Amino acid sequence: MSESMTTSECGQNSPGQRTVYSLCGMCAVRCPLAVTVKDGAVAWIQGNPNDPALGASLCAKGGAGQSFQQDDERPHSPLIRTGARGAGQWRRASWDEALTYIADKVQETIAEFGTRGIALSDRGGPFTDLTRTFTQALGSPNYVNHDASCASNVYNAARSLFGFPHSRLVLDLKRAKHLVLYGRNIAESLMVKEAKSFMAAVANGLQVTYIDPRATITASKASRYWQIRPNSDYALNLALIHEILRLELYDKEFVARHVTGLEELRAAVATTTPDWQVEHTGISAEAVRELVQDIAAAAPQVIFHPGWMTARHKQSFYVSRSALILNVLMGNLEVPGGLLLAKTPEQCGRASLKRLQDRCEKVSTPRADGAGDVHPSWDPAIGVLHQLYAAMETAQPYGIGAYFIYRHDPLTAMPDAEAIKRAFDHLKLIVAIDVRYSETAWYADVILPESTFLERANILGQVQGAVPSLIMRDQAVTPRFDSRPAWWIFREILRRLGRGAALDFERIEDIWDYQLEGVGVTVAEMRSQGVVTLADAPQLTPRDQLTFPTPSGKIELTSALLTQAGLPSVPPYSAKTAPSGADFYLLFGRAATLTHGQSLNNPLLNEIAPAQELWIHPDRAAALGIADRALVEINGGGAYSGQLRAKVTPWIHPETVFMLHGYGATVPAATRAVGFGVADQRLQHGKLYEFDPAGGGCALTETIVHVRPVAAAGGAA
Repeated sequence: MSESMTTSECGQNSPGQRTVYSLCGMCAVRCPLAVTVKDGAVAWIQGNPNDPALGASLCAKGGAGQSFQQDDERPHSPLIRTGARGAGQWRRASWDEALTYIADKVQETIAEFGTRGIALSDRGGPFTDLTRTFTQALGSPNYVNHDASCASNVYNAARSLFGFPHSRLVLDLKRAKHLVLYGRNIAESLMVKEAKSFMAAVANGLQVTYIDPRATITASKASRYWQIRPNSDYALNLALIHEILRLELYDKEFVARHVTGLEELRAAVATTTPDWQVEHTGISAEAVRELVQDIAAAAPQVIFHPGWMTARHKQSFYVSRSALILNVLMGNLEVPGGLLLAKTPEQCGRASLKRLQDRCEKVSTPRADGAGDVHPSWDPAIGVLHQLYAAMETAQPYGIGAYFIYRHDPLTAMPDAEAIKRAFDHLKLIVAIDVRYSETAWYADVILPESTFLERANILGQVQGAVPSLIMRDQAVTPRFDSRPAWWIFREILRRLGRGAALDFERIEDIWDYQLEGVGVTVAEMRSQGVVTLADAPQLTPRDQLTFPTPSGKIELTSALLTQAGLPSVPPYSAKTAPSGADFYLLFGRAATLTHGQSLNNPLLNEIAPAQELWIHPDRAAALGIADRALVEINGGGAYSGQLRAKVTPWIHPETVFMLHGYGATVPAATRAVGFGVADQRLQHGKLYEFDPAGGGCALTETIVHVRPVAAAGGAA
């Protein structure tokens, strides 16, 4: 869609047309939208021009939102399982019957396990006040988001250093001079605002160092690309820190005023020289020294991205933590072109949205996953999902009987789907609240169809950033099927359980009115703009007034939180053994047109989905007798294996292979996606309970797979 085209140019002022402001639901970014509705149907979708960073831009996934809303291959009404879990045997039910069935099963759970035996997981994001309120109103501490397979390591690494998560750090890309990326594939695994800022900055002369075992589209935009050994980034960062401290290239004034633990850091990196790291990373010592000089020249307008994909192995918490330490040494906090601290409305003289959670009693029961007490370095605000599954399986520290899964798909997002199912089989009740037939929904006991993002309104969201803002998803069109919005679903379950006070609102407008009390913004203003900013411009905190919510009030290179958890602040690097023969580390990622496992059944996105290939280095391919485009078999050590065409290319490290994530669906009701490609998460055999102990994140990129030509496996090439 053309970025220059506006809703008025699309005929917005014509009779029978109106604009509704919404938020995209085609991935977890939730870009603000302007939806043109004509005669009760969606006529046009584009980015919300009231969001200056986004404008009218929209990615392919957002553009396919209308296709998803019109698709019939999604749940039409509540469904109750009649056969074995996963067998696909369902009967349609009314909402009253389905909700009563759920309430009865929850009561059985409470009778056996108490209210703590209920759990809910979701994708996180700006609307978790609703799901947290639901869980809290039930009397359970067990709200968990999906971050164990995504960003929990970088999230908790930031907490150990600054006292707040990484989401409070805003990358000022447009004014930066040098950006260092560790596998953060901005151009493909994209957030539209970030991608626009990145490309504008590159066009304006931004120097980019891109570090990844595989050359992505983002690598093609970089000034420097390093094909690093998989899972070795921490060794590189220790060497960079060593060299910066040795040459005294850090911001001495900033560090002296705001940082504790410098001497302990010096001791920890005393021997991690650029020459030392060569055998671990494959990057030359000369190249490392050159990068140090480049970033020192650009400081403080230099940013080390703390990582996404790099934050998925057993030392990746420390990759992210050391990247954040490099930012601190450059003194780039609260300076243009560095890391800006996200502001709350209160810091801008405004009030925050009122929380629905405050309408119900707090829960003091310990969490089933141990986050915050057994594991002090894991934030209990987000939890650790695989340890919830461990509690389901072992009933330790207590049993879990009922599990609500809202708008995410653990059987696709988490490693080792068969291990997850074994944990699920200990449950009395699995409820999937979703807009589609996900792998997890198909294994549930009840599917409650949520209306698509164009068919529903949500609670209001609050976004911290350089400028805080409020966001709205308003309902654009009437649901095509017998679906409901999440706020209504959660309210009705609570009412049947006699716990409905927290969500006792009759209309979404009543919730909005409650949330906006004291904020100084009306529902009418939100509806007229979709996005309301709470300050005129970014406000930088004066450097001499910076404080941090850590025990010391400073940035803690030696972390009190990690010490409490019995963990080191800067441990030595754990050397990695190179896979040999037919074994490789497995890496995975996304194409710009796909969102994990939810895109392939979309009629439009399925048409343009790229072929799923297995990237393999020419030297390793030749040794195995694998030619480009040849059919290969890949196995992760379990019963599951799959076949893909080989992409023989020097643009991937010899120790690893790569494939796109989100393929290999098994749900027959999703006819376009079922059987299409190989499911990488099912190759991650035995990895459900392998994780970084400091951050809790799954060790996904430590998966070893076995690759061989199909002919050698007994098939026909």
